Amino acid sequence: MNKVAFHDSSIRHTTGQAIYIDDMPDQENLLHGGLVLSKCAYGKIKKLDYSKLENLPYFTKIITAKDIPGENEIGPIKNGEPILADDLITYYGQPIAIILAKTHQEAIYASNLVEVEIEFIGEPILTLDDAYSKSSFLDEPIILEKGLLDKEMDRSKFKISDCFEIGGQDHFYLETHVALTFPSENNEYTVWSSTQHPTEVQHGVGKVLNIPSAKIDSKVRRLGGGFGGKESQATIFAAMSALCAFVTQQPVKIRLNRHHDMTASGKRHNFKIYFTAGFSSKGKINALDLRLLSNGGNVLDLSGPVMTRALTHLDNCYFIKSIKAVGYICKTNTVSNTAFRGFCGPQGMLAIENIIYFVAQFLKKPLDEIRDINFYSKSNGLTTPYGQVVSKPRIERVIKEIYGFSDYHKRVETVKVFNLDQEKNKLPFRKGLALMPAKFGISFNKPSFNQAGALVHVYSDGSVRLNHGGTEMGQGLFIKVAQVVAECFKIPLEQIHITSTNTAEVPNTSATAASSGSDLNGMAAWDAASKIKNRMINHVSQLFQKQKSEIAFESGRIIAGNKSLLFSELAHSCWENRISLSSTGFYKTPKIHWDQGKLKGHPYFYFTWGAAVSEALIDINTGESRILQADIIQDCGNSLNESIDIGQIEGGFIQGLGWLTCEELHFSKDGKLLTTGPSTYKLPGSRDAPPKFKVKLLENADNDEKTIFRSKAVGEPPLLLAISHFLAIKDAIKAANPLSRPEKLNSPATPSEILKVIKA
Repeated sequence: MNKVAFHDSSIRHTTGQAIYIDDMPDQENLLHGGLVLSKCAYGKIKKLDYSKLENLPYFTKIITAKDIPGENEIGPIKNGEPILADDLITYYGQPIAIILAKTHQEAIYASNLVEVEIEFIGEPILTLDDAYSKSSFLDEPIILEKGLLDKEMDRSKFKISDCFEIGGQDHFYLETHVALTFPSENNEYTVWSSTQHPTEVQHGVGKVLNIPSAKIDSKVRRLGGGFGGKESQATIFAAMSALCAFVTQQPVKIRLNRHHDMTASGKRHNFKIYFTAGFSSKGKINALDLRLLSNGGNVLDLSGPVMTRALTHLDNCYFIKSIKAVGYICKTNTVSNTAFRGFCGPQGMLAIENIIYFVAQFLKKPLDEIRDINFYSKSNGLTTPYGQVVSKPRIERVIKEIYGFSDYHKRVETVKVFNLDQEKNKLPFRKGLALMPAKFGISFNKPSFNQAGALVHVYSDGSVRLNHGGTEMGQGLFIKVAQVVAECFKIPLEQIHITSTNTAEVPNTSATAASSGSDLNGMAAWDAASKIKNRMINHVSQLFQKQKSEIAFESGRIIAGNKSLLFSELAHSCWENRISLSSTGFYKTPKIHWDQGKLKGHPYFYFTWGAAVSEALIDINTGESRILQADIIQDCGNSLNESIDIGQIEGGFIQGLGWLTCEELHFSKDGKLLTTGPSTYKLPGSRDAPPKFKVKLLENADNDEKTIFRSKAVGEPPLLLAISHFLAIKDAIKAANPLSRPEKLNSPATPSEILKVIKA
């Protein structure tokens, strides 16, 4: 198989030829929607005044919750999540109404003329501590327990109790939320949506319009980025578009501008973590008692499974003998937070890495030494806090390789020399160097989501049409699945035609999320193609009077002894002989099981492993930081496409840098989001990428589990490795002021946060 095949849309992306929803030609009767957003975080709607719109020549209609024929409800897990506020306002920026006009600009302008009278009913809850003190929660606490905590805590020689904060993050995909709905006869609707989960859009639209799923065709060709932000929340805006199309019986497009997108769509959950750690004089952690506060926002959305993944990644690569971790999903008067690349695994892993750093500082021992004695191993133990056995940990191998790949030990000494020279000459720069190991579980938290379907047609000319339930959002999923089908038939990749994701072709799909797109859809496509291939083999066996074992597919031909056919010739022969060349495929992930009530089971099919070394530079006068070098080794199993995987690793790492260093969300005292565009929300740019950036895939590392060609997921795990830079900044802070407490550094490590810790 060609492991360096180009992304199927790469040329179209770079030349601007790729068609996104907003590029689709406008129909003559197309209407555009503009959102009316609340200017209050907590109150009741008393009056909606749109009299200023009535004389506008382009104003068409105002749509409110009262126009909904079905349920004002799109909650992916629990009810209570409206698409439009009906009475109660629960966050600043909540959609109240939709203004329809002939152009996008006119719709936005008109929406700003609507006056909404809102009765203030109380002080909004905006912080995690405020929510916790008032018992403001979206769900019951989620509890992870293992071992005899009190006993192990009492036996521990040392104890530390402290807390730290982990900031949120906006998805900032290039393409904002957009949906386009076409009504048709017989109450049928075609919905184009920038969504990672077309089936959820289908279900949400059906619920809002009170029509069956069979009448809704949910489609997407590509997304201009998703990162989890379009897993559940795209359904909100798709349902709005469909509602407007239902009321007007005209096509309706809703495209959010950047300000509205950042205001009215959810983020990565910010956390505050309180902990007590019990440990030995050598640094072996025996007991952990944690309270995790997560900001769920105004409604639940996906915050339950998000917290579950945080809890099941608290261990990272470390065996913890006894633990009690209680996760509280706090209800605040901010937009509902949602899935984000890593799905809270990063928050859980940053938590344990911070705790290990606390231990290292307390004992005045090297961070790597504390890690080494806590790694999963036969001597320490191999059972996770949630009961899954880490049967074959690769962390020792990965660590050994990253040491050599990054020249780690030599650079530790080089950094020390640099810092001594800076101090001696009273210069303002300090360097830090740190390593980050990572273990990440692959599968959805909920077993029923771990399934996928595919549809493969072979035409009589030998061309192949491929459809599956995954969505392409720039990550290269489509080309990987096409590679799978091409490998099954042993034909050139150019013969595979990849089609838009479409619930009319492959129903009941799962979201393209949890790094499982290739695992699930690749196996489903292989199943579909294999069924057709077996029919072809049966036909060739009869045609040439050969045993099936004598028949081989090779380089675009089918060879049977001394006879052969081109794949196109075989396809035509099969058609002539009335042999079906179409098949569905299906796959469900084996071995996984989960008890959400007890937080016990085998939730992950396998683990990926990785490590990164980052070198940081800080200015002790300004707090400004830079990453100078990053070296990464990532376990991708037997990679399906090495170039795609390396691209994912580089992109994920940079996105992680943004989360940990510069992307900072600010709210006013009345709950208004103040960071609503690139002028106020600092994104990592080209100069924020490490000048020296080396990535290597772990070699000879086939997946122990039977995944597609023994490959491993790559979408989310690399983001976690950016924690190495956060730890390197801590190392630089320690060099700047030996009396400082770098363990108290909160994320994101902005210049002001760095200065605060240096000067503390």
